Amino acid sequence: MAAWNSSPARALVHPGGSATEGSSGTRGAVTAWASTSVTLRRLAWLDVGVHTVEATGIDVAFESFGPEGGVPMLLVMGLGTQMIAWPDALCADLADRGYRVVRFDNRDVGLSTHLTELRAPSPVDTLLRREPPPYTIDDMAEDAAGLMDGLGWGDAHVVGASMGGFIAQSMALRHRRRLRSLMLVMTSTGSRRVGKPTPRLAGRLNARRGVTDRTSAQSVAVETFRAIGSPGYAFDEEYVADLAGRSWDRAHDPGGYLRQLAAILAQPDRTAALQRLTIPATVIHGLDDPLIAPSGGLALARALRGSRFVGYSGMGHDLPRELWSDMADQIQLLADRADARS
Repeated sequence: MAAWNSSPARALVHPGGSATEGSSGTRGAVTAWASTSVTLRRLAWLDVGVHTVEATGIDVAFESFGPEGGVPMLLVMGLGTQMIAWPDALCADLADRGYRVVRFDNRDVGLSTHLTELRAPSPVDTLLRREPPPYTIDDMAEDAAGLMDGLGWGDAHVVGASMGGFIAQSMALRHRRRLRSLMLVMTSTGSRRVGKPTPRLAGRLNARRGVTDRTSAQSVAVETFRAIGSPGYAFDEEYVADLAGRSWDRAHDPGGYLRQLAAILAQPDRTAALQRLTIPATVIHGLDDPLIAPSGGLALARALRGSRFVGYSGMGHDLPRELWSDMADQIQLLADRADARS
């Protein structure tokens, strides 16, 4: 049975298996939360410099936060998005709670290996199964598992956002004993019946204009996140532009984006397989997400036995600054539940 939570940030909380579609009509009443502050002490948790490990024949670039002996936690990011999109403040908050937090660049983005020798088929050909992708979501999951090997981690709490959620699910299915818990943010099951983008947004993203330099990369990012971001929160244009600029400086690879997109379009429906998992899980989703509709997150919560669904009114397909602290609370709540069970 659906249970409303009195906290304004958590608009709606459902246990897995009994989740129902939530209304986003309450967001007008949920407008202001305290922002997360960043202190120099907390940012000191960041290990200086990017490190790499070899996994599945590629170099995976990563950064670490928190005490070396902390509880392992792996953050997996989404399509065409570099690890720096995991906010420093969120990573530092988790490090403050005793976790050894690692964020990393997936293959084909940032400072990890770019598979430029592989041609990405057209999205239509991939979607219609006329041509296979150059690699799969499962391959990307093996990269993440290989990173854990290189870090010397036998297991970890895994947090995946958007495409990172697809990868995290594949990790859970292929390496279920290595995941202490599974936190899935703004993602879906792989089924084409749920989590579909709004028609207006799909057309708009298909018509994205090209990026030719740092300034245009920033402009396109601002335009994109105005379209997919959180309508219940103030749009932080300066933050988005800065992130896009730093991403351009690290690596810009349109071909890598297309190769990752092909992996997404070719992914299977994992619903039946997920029903066999017993890993403690929580699903977080924006109730105003126009890119992956809330039905995707709700389908995950139904499939994952014993999971919780946390829906944020006013949240779209991004990580609003005002929710970073509450998301860290949700991650810790799940991790504590999982660790208490083991």
